[in-house]
Amino acid sequence: MDHPSPIEPRETSIVRTVLVTTGIASGSLLAGAAGTWLLVTVVRVLIHVVQDYWPWLVGVLVLLIVLAGAIAVLNEAAKHEADQREERLKSIARFERVDVMTGTEFEELIADLLRRDGYRDVAVIGRSGDRGVDITARTPDGHKIAVQCKRQARKVPADRIRNLIGAVHSTYAGHRGVLVTNSGYTVQAQSEGRGRLVLIGREELGSWMAGTSLVI
Repeated sequence: MDHPSPIEPRETSIVRTVLVTTGIASGSLLAGAAGTWLLVTVVRVLIHVVQDYWPWLVGVLVLLIVLAGAIAVLNEAAKHEADQREERLKSIARFERVDVMTGTEFEELIADLLRRDGYRDVAVIGRSGDRGVDITARTPDGHKIAVQCKRQARKVPADRIRNLIGAVHSTYAGHRGVLVTNSGYTVQAQSEGRGRLVLIGREELGSWMAGTSLVI
């Protein structure tokens, strides 16, 4: 009886190569078909969504455009205000101007310095304030401060220190007390305020006006 000749090793390798290649090609075709089907399905869904909800989509698009425009306007206004403040500070933040300011002008200067350094919600309350507080604000990290401004030739006495300490323990509870003057403090005022208030005297004010940020 005749027996079929066994396939030689080289012929076996060729057959296997053909089978693998065919399998890869088939897999590629299937993957391509699946990708095409998925793409077509997504496109159809998007078309249906646009057709069914186009008024709502247009409304959302218009709203986004309006919001983007409003944000751009606000950013430009904030930049313009900051530029104006910087120019104003350059012209007045020096002692030959500070020493002849009115109390109100001095309060506005201190408020501008706070804003320059990133303090938020800066409000000049002046005479409407209780117990001598002239400005309220929040530090860049959110802590509340109550500021008393003293533009005067003589040193700040201890009774002013006591007034502000009283204010931050009553009406302005939760605020850190800050006292700013273009002069200095008496020895007793420094003693009573140490560790209880932030005391900014002439030297510290000069550095602050020169560009050093106030960190409280």
